[in-house]
Amino acid sequence: MAYLIRNVIDGYHDLMDNKSDPRVNDWFLMSSPFPTLCMCLSYAYIVKVLGPKLMENRKPFDLKYILIFYNLVQVIFSLYLFHESAVAGWLNHYSFKCQPVDYSRNPLAMRMAQGCWWYFISKFAEFFDTFFFVLRKKNDHISTLHVIHHGVMPMSVWFGVKFTPGGHSTFFGFLNTFVHIIMYTYYLVAALGPQYQKYLWWKKYLTTIQMIQFVLVMVHAFQLLFIDCNYPKAFVWLIGLHAVMFYFLFSKFYKKTYVKREKKVKVEKEQNEVKPKSNNIGICFTTQTALYEKTNDVKDMSEGYTSDGNRLRNRVFIDNPRA
Repeated sequence: MAYLIRNVIDGYHDLMDNKSDPRVNDWFLMSSPFPTLCMCLSYAYIVKVLGPKLMENRKPFDLKYILIFYNLVQVIFSLYLFHESAVAGWLNHYSFKCQPVDYSRNPLAMRMAQGCWWYFISKFAEFFDTFFFVLRKKNDHISTLHVIHHGVMPMSVWFGVKFTPGGHSTFFGFLNTFVHIIMYTYYLVAALGPQYQKYLWWKKYLTTIQMIQFVLVMVHAFQLLFIDCNYPKAFVWLIGLHAVMFYFLFSKFYKKTYVKREKKVKVEKEQNEVKPKSNNIGICFTTQTALYEKTNDVKDMSEGYTSDGNRLRNRVFIDNPRA
C-alpha cells in the first residue's frame, strides 16, 4: 500500500513538474490544482448551504447599481478576452482543423497563454453571478445547472492553462467569450430596471446560442479523433465531453423553461377560447340561471319547492303570477 501511495505521489509530481508548460508554473494559482479545487468546493457550499442559511431571516439586498457595474465590467472583460484570442490565434494564423500548442516564447504564443490565464481568472469572477442571487434571495435561480456550470469550469480551465495554454482547445474559450459578451449585455440591460424589459425579448435565443456553442465545440474537439494532429488526445476528450455534458444540461433547461411553458400557455389559451355548445351552465338553482345567461331554453320547473320557514311551498305556484 505504501508503495502504491509513493507511486501516486511521484506520478503527480512528475506530471506537474515535467509534463506541464514551464511558462506558466510560476503564475498565480498555477503551481497546484488544490487551491482552485478548494475554491470551487467552497463556492458550491456557500451558494447551496451557507449563503441561503445566512440570508434566511434577512431582507434581500437591493443591488441594482452593483449589478449594473458588475455586468458592465463583465462585458468589457469578455470583449478583451475575445479580442486577445482572436488576435493571438483564431482570427489570425490558427487552423480550425488542427492547431498544436506553441510552447515557445514567441510573442503571439505568449499572448495566447496569458489570454488563457485571464480566461481562467474570469471563471472565478463569474462566481459573483451566484453570490448576487444569494444576496437577493433568488434561490430558485440557483439551479443544479447553474452551480455545476460555474463550479466545474475553473477546475477544467486550470488543466488547460497548466498543460495546453494555446492550440486546439482554446476554441472553446474563443466561442465562450463571444457568448458572454451577449449574455452579460442581456444581464446589464435587465439590471437597468423594469422599463427596459421590452428590450429583452431575445432571452430564449440566448439559451439557443449557448447550446449552439456547445455543439460547435463538440464537433471541433472530436474531429481530432479521426485525423492526425499533434495535440494531446486527453484534452480532446476533456473539452469534448464537457461540451456534451453542458449541451444536455442546457437542453434540459431549455425544454423545461420554454418548451413546456409554451405548451402550457397554448393549452390554457385554447381552453379559454373554447365556447360551451349549450347555454345551460349547469347551475342547480333555476333562479341563479338568469344571473349568467339569457335564454329561452330554460324551462319551468314542474316539481320545484321552497320553504317559507314552516312549510314547503310549490315553486311553480310562487313564481307563476297566473296561478
